[in-house]
Amino acid sequence: MTETASPRSKLHVARRSRLLAGAMALGIAGVLTAQTVLPGQPALAEAVRVTASAPADFSQVVRAVQPAVVSVRVKQAAEPQMMNFGNRGPQMFGMPGLEDLPEGHPLQRFFERRGEGDRGQQRGDPRSYGMSQGSGFFISEDGYVVTNHHVIDKGTEFIVIDNEGTEREAKLIGADPRTDLALLKVEGDKPFTYVRFADDAPAVGEWVVAIGNPFGLGGTVTAGIVSARGRDIGAGPYDDFIQIDAPVNRGNSGGPAFNMKGEVIGVNAAIFSPSGGNVGIAFAIPASTATDVVGDLKETGTVTRGWLGVQIQPVTADIAESLGLAKAEGAIVSDPQAGSPADRAGVQAGDTILRVDGQAVKGPRELSRLIAGLAPDTRVNLTVWRDGAERDITVTLGRLKDAEAAAVTPSVSGQTELADLGLEVTSARRAGLDVEGVVITQIDPNGPAAETGLRAGDVIAEVAGQKVTSARDVEAAIARAEKDGRKAVLMRVFSEDASRFVAVPLA
Repeated sequence: MTETASPRSKLHVARRSRLLAGAMALGIAGVLTAQTVLPGQPALAEAVRVTASAPADFSQVVRAVQPAVVSVRVKQAAEPQMMNFGNRGPQMFGMPGLEDLPEGHPLQRFFERRGEGDRGQQRGDPRSYGMSQGSGFFISEDGYVVTNHHVIDKGTEFIVIDNEGTEREAKLIGADPRTDLALLKVEGDKPFTYVRFADDAPAVGEWVVAIGNPFGLGGTVTAGIVSARGRDIGAGPYDDFIQIDAPVNRGNSGGPAFNMKGEVIGVNAAIFSPSGGNVGIAFAIPASTATDVVGDLKETGTVTRGWLGVQIQPVTADIAESLGLAKAEGAIVSDPQAGSPADRAGVQAGDTILRVDGQAVKGPRELSRLIAGLAPDTRVNLTVWRDGAERDITVTLGRLKDAEAAAVTPSVSGQTELADLGLEVTSARRAGLDVEGVVITQIDPNGPAAETGLRAGDVIAEVAGQKVTSARDVEAAIARAEKDGRKAVLMRVFSEDASRFVAVPLA
């Protein structure tokens, strides 16, 4: 008897036929090479050929380098801090210690076994101590250990625990908070297994193995790839991180990231953690930075950097257009510090630094790194953009030190309207300020000036390179910019404790 297929079974057969047809098409496509030309399709100009293979395993590299990776335990007189960047953004992943673990957590016994006692207090000691835990690695057979500054910060005692569980007291040789690196020294009765920094930067897409010893329980190993270089995560003035897409564990701060040759390509320092846990994105300090900093720490215990003495900001597309620059590159000087090397050499506010000794400056952080990489008393040639042309300025660098900037907190009285920009201003003198310029008394929240970040209370000192002391001066400077065909006018603005340049679009 012949059975009649139901509409549902017919639909099932039709779907299965389409799926099989799709699978056959994919199978055929899979055997076509990059140079195969399909009928009716244009030929590829150039075929892409890739010869690459993933390692079968990482065990050979791990076996060779893991004995050099250690745990670093730090006793702190003050409560340890976990460094954050924003709202659950990139954060330093040094292990905070017992006081941050919930009651009944299985790791409590490991901390208590190492003498931390009742949730961060020494037994019988009325003083309260914090404990932080991170990782590190030997860089010499005589016991020098690299770790992060935030791991040892505020530490009073340091213990290094090797891969076999042996504990040794360590001495702090030096630390550099600006790059988040620190150097410890331990003594031993035999040479230590150590690792070397890589000479070459890793390529994007290269395999990386991150090894740590976060809790003193033994090493942890994770693998991934380099996904980017030159990352700025807001950790410090010289951010140049390698981004590693690998599940690097918390507590691995100060641990090494290796290439497949067993060379250290970076020092693990932070993870991106929107949820507070591991999402597989980590950041490492490049070996090139670590080599220089660790060398200085080993020699003198401190890092000495060159100092130019300028406040700088990025060159946006609007600023570039207002200055007549072809590209939005370089760093614009918002204020040379009085008496600084830049000030003595004649660098002016409004100069855009394009090159340092012929090396192109992409932005402010690159300029900071270039100058910081030079020794004090070094003579450098700055190529700057001023008044529509390049000029060279020779500067003898000073020694970097912390500097303070004066704050401007204006009061306002009287006003003149600049309707096209959405501003109302009054002279700084009339507002009772002992500075030159005009003060913004009111601003249209929907106007072009507000869109650039200007706000009431800001002091406009210059417009299009001209000093202004009244609304009439501002109007005249804007008229000149419009006559020159500018689409935006550049203003030098003092806000709170710093000056900056703002490009305001013209109607």
